[in-house]
Amino acid sequence: MVHTTPIIGMVVKNPLYFSNRGGLGQGATVVSFASFQHHGAPSSMSLDRADIEKIAHLARLAVSEEDIPRYARELSNILDLVEQMSNVDTAGVAPMAHPMEAAQRLRTDEVTELDQRERFQANAPQVEAGLYLVPKVIE
Repeated sequence: MVHTTPIIGMVVKNPLYFSNRGGLGQGATVVSFASFQHHGAPSSMSLDRADIEKIAHLARLAVSEEDIPRYARELSNILDLVEQMSNVDTAGVAPMAHPMEAAQRLRTDEVTELDQRERFQANAPQVEAGLYLVPKVIE
């Protein structure tokens, strides 16, 4: 049986190399997945030292050696939470924009001040057909 578990991020098949122009260099193979497939019963995802080092490299973060176990544990907990949330049956749950059933109070749409365009444009250096004319700055 194949289970699909949503994950955040990407799976890197080979080490990622960047050229001096900031793009992917030779030897880079990056495969982006919306989900990770594993066989058998769903199990908790745990990241190891190599995973944390890859993530830090991709994010261009400096991670100290003593922080790697803590990051591995915390990121594994996040992935476990995502896995738990993906297993929840939401078939009967209607999508909503806000968790509270609150209606937004709207004011009536009526004009509250007069058109003062001519008054404001009287101070402008150049005006044509109700529009402000400005010098060309980009050729």
